Amino acid sequence: MVQAFYESFLAPIQVLGINLPRILAMPSFWIGLGILFFIIISGFRIAQQYERALVFRFGAYKRTAGPGLFWIIPFGVEYARKVDIRVLTDGIEKQEAMTRDSVPIQLNAVIWYRIVKPDLAVIEVQDVRDAVIQVALTTLRNVIGAHPLDDVLKEREKMGLLIKTRVDQVTEAWGVEVQNVEMKNIEIPQSMQRAMAQEAEAQREKRARIIKASAEFEAAKLLQEAGREIMRTPASLELRRMQMLTEIGAEQNTMTVVMMPSEFVEAAKAIGTMVGGPQSVAQAVVKAVAPPQEPKVE
Repeated sequence: MVQAFYESFLAPIQVLGINLPRILAMPSFWIGLGILFFIIISGFRIAQQYERALVFRFGAYKRTAGPGLFWIIPFGVEYARKVDIRVLTDGIEKQEAMTRDSVPIQLNAVIWYRIVKPDLAVIEVQDVRDAVIQVALTTLRNVIGAHPLDDVLKEREKMGLLIKTRVDQVTEAWGVEVQNVEMKNIEIPQSMQRAMAQEAEAQREKRARIIKASAEFEAAKLLQEAGREIMRTPASLELRRMQMLTEIGAEQNTMTVVMMPSEFVEAAKAIGTMVGGPQSVAQAVVKAVAPPQEPKVE
């Protein structure tokens, strides 16, 4: 087949009478040129924008190629291993941990990371993805064990930042950058949930009692000031009495109110003092104001 291709290629040249160099007239030259062209073409590789290619020559790392078109020596002399440098998201499976105040909890988390040095991620660790997850898992347990339950529940962002910092310190030698760690779900025992609910209810009741006591204290102070003001101006006492009667009359009730002039009370008091002292005064006032029937109050 090669001979037929060679003869078909030389036939037009011989017809035109063109004299070719001797080497171009040799079939072996064209065979060697075809082999060389095939070798060159077979060595081209393509790496995507989000990929980097690590080139190894006889097992030794030589360079990092990509993105785009690059060339390696084919036929096993060099080979390329592609590494994805996009952000990877992995979930940390649910783990049971013990807080510093001896409360067992179950929690899981999510970690975001990316490979920034592909050569270290391939050469320094066998499976970089599994290694990052295992480091995050152990760090999560250690951090939870060093903090009480209240901090774990209330300061989740702070806890996530602490886990991220510690994991990043370990994975930096593998060419991995940890971008974020978030605790996804935290489960606590039912008995602890009931205790926390009772504690929250007690705190709310405490605040309510403090507010009520503060209101009563302020009302007592205002009543004390009002009493002092009434003692300075006796006419205000009469005004207050008339206001109270107005309020009672506005309500729909069957209360009976007996009115008597204040002068009558003062006169009875003076007579009682002259006759038999304060006790006689009280008896005289009761007899004077007592109605024939007892008032009905509803």
